Amino acid sequence: MHTDDFRRLFVGFVVVDTLVAMRWLDRKWHKVVEKKLIEFEDEPFGEIIVHGGNDLSYNEAVSGGRRVGMKLVTKVVFLLNITKVGEYACMYASILVVVDIPEGITSIGDVSFANCRSLKHIKFPKSLTSIGISSFSRCPSLEQVDLLHTNVQELGNCAFECCTSLREMKVPDSLQTFGECAFEGCSKLVPSSVNVHYEDYYEEYDSDTNDFDTNDYDTTSEVIAYLRSIQ
Repeated sequence: MHTDDFRRLFVGFVVVDTLVAMRWLDRKWHKVVEKKLIEFEDEPFGEIIVHGGNDLSYNEAVSGGRRVGMKLVTKVVFLLNITKVGEYACMYASILVVVDIPEGITSIGDVSFANCRSLKHIKFPKSLTSIGISSFSRCPSLEQVDLLHTNVQELGNCAFECCTSLREMKVPDSLQTFGECAFEGCSKLVPSSVNVHYEDYYEEYDSDTNDFDTNDYDTTSEVIAYLRSIQ
């Protein structure tokens, strides 16, 4: 059984082409190899491999080497038997155009495809039940999203925020709620007459606090009704 220390030492003696191939090994090797590849900022990643348990921290996702490498990613490969696309997994893959998410994946993690500025086509699996916070935020090339055949039940806050070209969204009956500002900045999808925000509304004056009580008004049902009306 190889230890983490052994893996870190071993990859220090491996050429870049071999490191790229080694990413197909198990998750422990993959994680060590990815960190080593980040040191080669001028080497193209070509493809990003999504495997089980691949959540990244924000600091890992925005580190200089990874961010440079992600700008060269043209393909996403999903390993077998995984159920989640990890958080920040494909963030900043700015020339990625097509993603085919396979059956068996039930959730797409927070910020997983944020800032994929060329992303235009996404195939979602029937098994999908949730899309996380800001999963596809700031994907300005995305024009159509078809979730009709999925089992999606929720969209996280800002899930499709600032997808400025998004003009068609097909949603299933299973989708009942989504987070605040899920379609903020999607003016081609939801017209200004349909409120995409949670609103504060004022209740009666409270003499104890010398102010009006406020509550959030959830506009989810209004937006979902609109989307279903144009399918």
